[in-house]
Amino acid sequence: MKNVIEVESLRKEFKSYSSRQGLKGAFRDLFTRNYKVLRAVDDISLTIKEGEMVGYIGENGAGKSTTIKMLTGILTPTSGFVTVNGMNPHKEREKFAQTIGVVFGQRSQLWWDIAVQESFRLLKKVYKVSDEDYKRHMEHVIESLDIGPLLDKPVRKLSLGQRMRCELAAALLHNPPLLFLDEPTIGLDVLVKLKIRKFLKEMNERYKTTILLTTHDLSDIEALCERVVMLDEGKIIYDGQLDQLRRNWGEGKQVQFQFSQEVSRQDLETKTSGLDVDWVQAERKGVWVAYVRNDENLMSELIAKVVSSYKIKDISINEVSTEEIIRNIYEEGMAVR
Repeated sequence: MKNVIEVESLRKEFKSYSSRQGLKGAFRDLFTRNYKVLRAVDDISLTIKEGEMVGYIGENGAGKSTTIKMLTGILTPTSGFVTVNGMNPHKEREKFAQTIGVVFGQRSQLWWDIAVQESFRLLKKVYKVSDEDYKRHMEHVIESLDIGPLLDKPVRKLSLGQRMRCELAAALLHNPPLLFLDEPTIGLDVLVKLKIRKFLKEMNERYKTTILLTTHDLSDIEALCERVVMLDEGKIIYDGQLDQLRRNWGEGKQVQFQFSQEVSRQDLETKTSGLDVDWVQAERKGVWVAYVRNDENLMSELIAKVVSSYKIKDISINEVSTEEIIRNIYEEGMAVR
C-alpha cells in the first residue's frame, strides 16, 4: 500500500506580538514590537497509507487544525517536509486541490444564496468533472446522504445537519482519494451523525478513500477509526491502534452507584479504605463512580462494603470509556509514546 501522507519534522511557528504600556510604550511600538514565538506544531513526523481512516485528536490549541491547514496547503510550514498524494501542497496548489476533499465544520464551501445543486454545478466546473463521472458518482452520494430533497433549496435555508451532509457531498464531488474532516459532526444530532458515519465507512470500503478526521467527539473516532494520533502542545504523544490505547490505559472498570441518600467523597473513601479505588462524582445527583482495576475480588469487596453501608437505587459496571482514558492521559500528563 502506498503512502498518501508523508510528514517529517513538520513545524509551524507564529509570532505573538504584545503591546507596551502607556503613551511612551505605544510610541516605542511604532518602531519596534515585542513578540514571542509560539510553536503550534513542533517537529511532528507521520505517515498515512492509502485507505486508512485515522483519528487526529487533542485538546483545543494542541495543533490539530494547524496541521490540517499545512497538509491542505492553506498554511506554509516554518520547516519540515510534507508530501500529500505525491505532491507538495504549497507548490502545486491547483493540481493538488483536485486530489483532496476538505470539510471544515465551521466553514462552508457552498454558496449561501443559491440552490445546493447550483453550488454542485459550479464545483463540477472547478474540479473539471465530466458529466458522465458526475452522474455516476453523485447519484450514489446524493442517495446515500439523503440530500435529494435539499438540492433545490438555498444553503441559507438548510438546518445545520442538512448543510453538513451537503458539505460532505460537495467535498466528494470529484471523488478525491483523500478526505480531510475537521470537526465534521460538531453540533449535529445523533441521527445525522450516524448517517454521516455510515456514509464515510461506505466511501472508504468502496473507493479506498483515505480519511484524516479531527474531532472532539470520540464516538466518531470509535465508530470510524482503528488508528489514532494524539497531539499535545504541538507534539505527537501517541500514534497507534485505538484498541492498543484501550488495552494499555483502560484496563480498569467503572462501578457506578446511584445512592438513595446524599453521600460525600470523604464518607465513601472512609467506608472503602484499604481498597485501591478512586471516587468521582457524576453529573447526576446521587451518583458516584468508583474507578478500580479489572479484578473480580476487588470489585466484589467494593460492592459489598458500599451496599452494606448505604441504601442503593442502582449499580452498573462498565468498561472505562475511550473519552475517559484520553481525558486522564491529558490531565495526568502521561507520555504514551
